[in-house]
Amino acid sequence: MKKIYLAGPEVFLENGKEYGEMLKQKCQAAGFEGLFPLDNEVQGGSREELAGKIREGNIQLIKSCDIIIANLSPFRGPEPDSGTVWEVGFAQGLGKMVIGYCGDRRDLKSKTQEILGLNRSSHRDEQNLEIEDFGLTHNLMYAEIVQSRTFDECLRSLCSSR
Repeated sequence: MKKIYLAGPEVFLENGKEYGEMLKQKCQAAGFEGLFPLDNEVQGGSREELAGKIREGNIQLIKSCDIIIANLSPFRGPEPDSGTVWEVGFAQGLGKMVIGYCGDRRDLKSKTQEILGLNRSSHRDEQNLEIEDFGLTHNLMYAEIVQSRTFDECLRSLCSSR
């Protein structure tokens, strides 16, 4: 059975563990084994030690999987969760299949302008940095993996490609 690492900011939800279990059940019903970051049972003394153990646990889960499904929806701004983006790049570097979803399919420039409250004609943000404008939904380095609007669509896509 192929394993899917379930990447995304859902780990920060108040009911993150339960949400992860629901995603894992959907994977199981589709014939996959879901691996959720909160599956790692980590304990540590200091916050730094705990953070290191969480990071290493997630790295090991990614290494053990075949596929990554990543929630690349805007998170605390116009861009996805930075930890999820790191996991996507790491998995791609390992040659893993990575597919992403995002409910907000507007181009990155429009999304950035609205979320940051910028004028629609503005090509630069409040720090005078240029806003990427290639007509893609996400940064050009990973926009191609954003294939769906929802997790369920990603799972259906995997099932139909078998």
